[in-house]
Amino acid sequence: MFETTFWRTEMWHPLTLHFPISLLLLATFSKLAALFLKGSQAHFWHRAGAYLLYAGCLMAWVSIYTGDMADGLVSRKLCDPTVLKRHEIAAYNLAYLFSAATALELSLRLNLVKVKVKWLQAVVVLLMVVGEGFLIYTSHLGATVVYEQAGGVNVPSSDCAGF
Repeated sequence: MFETTFWRTEMWHPLTLHFPISLLLLATFSKLAALFLKGSQAHFWHRAGAYLLYAGCLMAWVSIYTGDMADGLVSRKLCDPTVLKRHEIAAYNLAYLFSAATALELSLRLNLVKVKVKWLQAVVVLLMVVGEGFLIYTSHLGATVVYEQAGGVNVPSSDCAGF
């Protein structure tokens, strides 16, 4: 039983998507906290936020990949496949925003950019906050797919009369 369910491609998406949610939320909160602190505390939270951002961004792209693997199977069961498409578009938007924040953060960490460092750190945080909005929206749509659209938990009637 374990072998047959574990290797089904649609099972990988729920296993990977919770990592970027938690990592990116913590990264954004860490970076926001660092803006209001001074000295070594600010340095610690900037650095912690950066590491969480790197890991969260990587896992966001892994989740998109596993979501693409599950898409073909899940989309055939949905009453309203446009919800899944909106979920996918929002996921790409959040991944692009956090990727931009990651690239800018890496350029700051590697001293590739030396002008207006404080402003660039604020841009990183702004990108992350906007990315959080997409993260929340994407999560909401994912929950809608799973709990209302027969993507996992709920199985509506065959005629989708409830929609």
